[in-house]
Amino acid sequence: MSLRLTNTLTKKTEIFRSLLPNQVSIYCCGVTVYDLCHLGHARSYIVWDVLRRYLIWKGYKVKFVQNFTDIDDKILNRAAKEGCTMKEVSEKNIQAFHKDMDDLGILRPDVMPKATKCLDHIRSFIKELEEKGAAYSVDGDVYFSVMKHPDYGKLSGRDLQEQQLNADGRVSETEGSRKKHSFDFALWKGAKKDEPSFSSPWGDGRPGWHIECSAMVRKELGDTIDIHLGGSDLIFPHHENEIAQSEAVNGEQLARYWLHNGMVNVEGQKMSKSLGNFTTIRALLSQKISPMTLRFFILQAHYRKPLDFTDQALKAAANGWQGLNKALSLGEIYTAQLQWPNDMSTKVDPVIYTEGSYDKQLFELRQRFIDVMDDDLNTSGALAILFELARPLRSLSNNLEHLKVNEVSHIPGDNLLNRWKLLVHLSGVLGLKAELSKKFSSKHNTTIDENKINEAIIERSKAKLARDYKKADQIRDSLKELGIELIDKKDGVTDWFKN
Repeated sequence: MSLRLTNTLTKKTEIFRSLLPNQVSIYCCGVTVYDLCHLGHARSYIVWDVLRRYLIWKGYKVKFVQNFTDIDDKILNRAAKEGCTMKEVSEKNIQAFHKDMDDLGILRPDVMPKATKCLDHIRSFIKELEEKGAAYSVDGDVYFSVMKHPDYGKLSGRDLQEQQLNADGRVSETEGSRKKHSFDFALWKGAKKDEPSFSSPWGDGRPGWHIECSAMVRKELGDTIDIHLGGSDLIFPHHENEIAQSEAVNGEQLARYWLHNGMVNVEGQKMSKSLGNFTTIRALLSQKISPMTLRFFILQAHYRKPLDFTDQALKAAANGWQGLNKALSLGEIYTAQLQWPNDMSTKVDPVIYTEGSYDKQLFELRQRFIDVMDDDLNTSGALAILFELARPLRSLSNNLEHLKVNEVSHIPGDNLLNRWKLLVHLSGVLGLKAELSKKFSSKHNTTIDENKINEAIIERSKAKLARDYKKADQIRDSLKELGIELIDKKDGVTDWFKN
């Protein structure tokens, strides 16, 4: 089965065919760097990270470009509020963006252009639009003439007569009187008093929001690209306007496939600062929610559907991830007990996997993983297959935790090793990897003195007999810090195991 993707442009699920053999060009709309990234950004960039990883896993050479909008009214307003420069605001939030994305295990784009660093290309693009009669200037402002592009509205399916002015919230009310048509949009904005500005043939000013992406796409990837990505909130007007201005200049299709992810709701309501349900990635991770838990939560839903964020849903995701993480961690923690080789490699080129590489069950599980991922990136289906792979490995891990080394499993050891390697390999396609907390990791990589543990248990028993419960609790807590859990049985005997 070939990879099939739902194309917003055609409203159909289509077989993906790249422009060049085994090469894929992708442009992803980036953030306006005026604040920290929120849960909606996490959702978008995690699912596109999975798309990128999957294409690479299938053997494509992928060039992934994602921009930074580093000049915008929101940035200027934030700079005024904080008493600093536009550049200081944007650079601070660019660094914060990188940290958040790195924490979530998102691969960094190959190129991350900034609007302020692409001004020559933006000015050149606007000049070409003017020369083709698709743009006009008015007292230092330059506008795109939507009536010059007969296909305007083909992405969103909107008719010009139905569209509303200020659809993106970025157009001032005073602009209407300056335009030939109320739906025309700004390519260049004339300088305002006390705002940063840049020189241009039309006077000092700064670029409009939409033009920067068109200029960056052409500069980094060419006239026509394979895939353009973004949130569904960008379909209109941003992506519609990108198509209009790019195709007016180049005379070529801007992107062959347009993919859009669904929005994030919080307790059934749209996430919004005005509603007080706005959640940043930084805030979530500071609440001890692990990055892989958040990634797991997001991948449980299909990327095109809305995602409802609730405490209950997040807790369920944490429980689900805990089980999968236990299986993924197996080879990291219990290599010596299982007598598995220390130099195990799970990064094997997928093309060498054949039906004879694993037993029939593992081969079929791998093929089912491919089938669901080829079906418009069905990550929820892929997670279900990972859980099938993980089930006997979790059982093995539980037995090892309780020191039942001789009861690990009835499955032959080689099969277990191959199963674990395949689990790690396929989980990596989704960007999921074992999380070993410092506490969890250290307790399994430190030699445990069983005599001292038994001595501590005896001391605790004496303390309990003497009704010194404070001391007994202190001993239990000190052992717990070492990863040792105590089980008091009815017959008075205390067992212990590594947690």
